[in-house]
Amino acid sequence: MSNSTLLYKAFAEALNIDPEKVNDELRFQSIPEWDSISHMVLISVLEETFGISMETDDVIDLSSVSKAREILTKYKVVF
Repeated sequence: MSNSTLLYKAFAEALNIDPEKVNDELRFQSIPEWDSISHMVLISVLEETFGISMETDDVIDLSSVSKAREILTKYKVVF
């Protein structure tokens, strides 16, 4: 499974949304399911999925799927 697929799957799982709703333009608080509580669930799922531990600044900066891709690249995740 590609890392892009894993990323989309992680978002769908953490936010409890249909995978078809996940795309690179999906942004924090653009849908009711992505609030501050589910954001922390998302961080946990991303860390578990990709075997990383995010720095606090990255947790705060993660504001969209495309930003998540950018941040994960910093942790040597290749897309």
